[in-house]
This record gives sequence, C-alpha cells and structure tokens, in this order.
Amino acid sequence: MKKFLFDLFPVILFFLAYKVAKLQPDAAQALTQHTLGGFVSGGIITADQAPILLATVVGIVGTVLQIGYLLVRGRKVDGMLWVSLAVIVVMGGLTIYFHDEEFIKWKPTILYWAFALVLLVGQVGFRNNLMRAAMESQIKLPDAVWNRVGYAWMAFFAAMGLLNLFMAFVVFRGNTDAWVSFKLFGATGLLFAFVVAQTFMLSKYIQEDA
Repeated sequence: MKKFLFDLFPVILFFLAYKVAKLQPDAAQALTQHTLGGFVSGGIITADQAPILLATVVGIVGTVLQIGYLLVRGRKVDGMLWVSLAVIVVMGGLTIYFHDEEFIKWKPTILYWAFALVLLVGQVGFRNNLMRAAMESQIKLPDAVWNRVGYAWMAFFAAMGLLNLFMAFVVFRGNTDAWVSFKLFGATGLLFAFVVAQTFMLSKYIQEDA
C-alpha cells in the first residue's frame, strides 16, 4: 500500500492542487500570474487557466520530490520514473508556456504508451521480460505464463493510453474538472481492477508452485 501511494504521489498532488485552485480562482490566478507570468506566451494568465497551470507545476514538483527522496535514501530510481519525469516536464512545460491544458492531457497517454513500448522492446527485442524481473521475487510462474503476463501488461497500457485520449478529448471535452477526477480515480481504479483480475487468473499457477 505504501508503494502504491508513493507511486500516486504526483497524481494526488496534481488533483488536490487543481481542486483547491478551482475553489479559490482569484487567489490561484494571482499566484500563477506572479510566479509563472514570465514563463507563458503573452505573459497573461486568466482565472480559467490558473488551476490547470498550478496543478501542472505541482505535479512536476511532486515527481522531482519522488526522485529526490529515493536518491537521498540511497534507493534505486526505477527507469520508468525517470521517463515519467521527462514526460511531465516536457508536456507540463508546453502546457505552461502556451497556457493550453491539451498538452498535459496527453501526458498520461504518452506515459502509458512509453511503458507499453519499453515492455515490448524488452520482451521481444531483448528477451528480457521486465514484468517477470519485477514480480518473480514474489511469485513463481512457468515461462509461458510469464510471457502472457508481459503481453497482458503491454495491452493494458496501450488500452489505457487510448482510453485517456477518449475521456479527455471526447467524453470530457471542455470539462477539465471531470478529466482530472478520472485521472486519479478512474485510471487508478482500472489499474487496481486489472491487478486483481490478473492475480485471480494467476492464482492456480501460484498454488501449483506452492
């Protein structure tokens, strides 16, 4: 549970910052104008733009704090966390400069697809099943099953990337509030459901190994 919350740390901060800014639009506009006015195209931030820009900055800072915490504690920083930092800095930077929320809405999709691509290249190109490397210390499975686990995660991440685009630009187009809530609760709920379903599917192999 601690690791799960740690991984969600930037997403939770993003959600909280956005919701608080929406409750205090004048204060959020004044704060973002003062701190970010020199970094945006045109130099003017409106009250409507302030919440997503403030949340984007908080999300970037949250990811930096994640990595900083691991480095200070002498722990290994997972490669995908560095990828996550790069994606949020680039897409968040574009969001801030152009004060356009559509860039940050692409961030989850790019990250999901990056995860899927890394898993695919590792498993197919280098015969290195990264899901097996991450999970084998906890469960023992036949080689063929590990291959299916790897492909299942690839498919899940690819589908989540598409789902984010559909929710952001079709279902919740023009409703950033709803998308922000989906980003935390909907996507996290689907991830949890996928993990539970996969655990159930793999239970017979785990029991056989026992």
